[in-house]
Amino acid sequence: MSYNYHSRTKEPIVLTIIRILLACVFIFSGLTKAVDPVASAIKMEEYFTSFGMDFMHPLCMFIAVCMNIAEFLLGFMLLFRIKVNLVAWGYLLFMTFFLLLTAWLALAEHLELKYGYDFGVVKDCGCFGAAIKLNNFHTFLKNVGIIIPTLIVFICRDRIPDIRLTELGKWCFAGIGCIIVCLVQFISYRHLPIVDFSDWAKGKNVAEAFIEKPAVKEIVYKYLRLADSTTVEMTSDEMMEAYEKDARFDEKYEYLDRIDSTLEEAVMPKIPGFNMVDSLGGDHSIELIQNDKSTSTFIVFMHDLEETNEKGIMSPALKLLADSCMSMGVDFVGITNSPQEYIDAFISQYNITFPIYSNAIDPVKGPFMVRDAIRSNPGLMQIKNGIVVGKWSWRDFPAIDKVEF
Repeated sequence: MSYNYHSRTKEPIVLTIIRILLACVFIFSGLTKAVDPVASAIKMEEYFTSFGMDFMHPLCMFIAVCMNIAEFLLGFMLLFRIKVNLVAWGYLLFMTFFLLLTAWLALAEHLELKYGYDFGVVKDCGCFGAAIKLNNFHTFLKNVGIIIPTLIVFICRDRIPDIRLTELGKWCFAGIGCIIVCLVQFISYRHLPIVDFSDWAKGKNVAEAFIEKPAVKEIVYKYLRLADSTTVEMTSDEMMEAYEKDARFDEKYEYLDRIDSTLEEAVMPKIPGFNMVDSLGGDHSIELIQNDKSTSTFIVFMHDLEETNEKGIMSPALKLLADSCMSMGVDFVGITNSPQEYIDAFISQYNITFPIYSNAIDPVKGPFMVRDAIRSNPGLMQIKNGIVVGKWSWRDFPAIDKVEF
């Protein structure tokens, strides 16, 4: 059995700290993207579109998965000192590429904002998935910070001993890291992200985030009491009550005026752009999302009807849940970014019994709220009093006896 001669080298404590911190950054960055590989693929599409490389879109998922594996594996191997010389070169190439890329993106975004150029720059780098959002300038500064320990590790790589294993043992150990990140991505892709960083995560108040809170207004009516010529003021409720109690109300009182006042101003959503529009143009988002009913609202998210999985929309579990909800008077609806003519054809093709509303968007600029709400097409969400209480991929639609309405 032979070991790498570096195994007898004593690693300086400062170098150990730098190595561990650098490894943890890559592991964290890789995992935050690995828990949502669909989001990584979407971000890849945005970058390729920005650089005029739309022909690469079919490969986005493959590239995103490989990038997540590479980033996590670099951190994993550096942390456990597996093939340090090779890993040091990988870090250097990886960080040099992304330092140059983010330098251009930061400059391009500055030129767009300051001088009106239009490069179509992706504004959120996605380097930590949806866990931490950074603009391009902050991403560039982050990479400047990371390139420094990367250079230290690269220059001092001969002073970092490899783990005391055979060559086969080292590659088997690295394989464990590869299996971990692949398994995380496989589970997250087949179902839903293991950790949900989205604005529609379970437990989030989506009513506050996406729905406008209407202004609270009060109307006061002024009447002249004919019996004694005194002025009486009544709210709408008080006036209706007076009409119910006295059939001769109009004979005893003369209308003078009405005073409209705003008790609470309207509160705009933190994230504007979400609505649920029917074929006649009516928006149902307030009544369905920001409701105060004792029962939930169930929403089937299908961002693009042409890409909606047929097995999912024809799922017996989904059909049974929809029928049960409608028989009990529980709101069960769908939402899509597709236009109304697609909705009509989709309802006819699959004999859909629940209403499907539209959230019209710019196909390039979005905002892609329906797509980003749930990483499944279709996907089911349960909302109660504005709070997300349940989310399911189409592969995991719940049985009727597992749902609390």
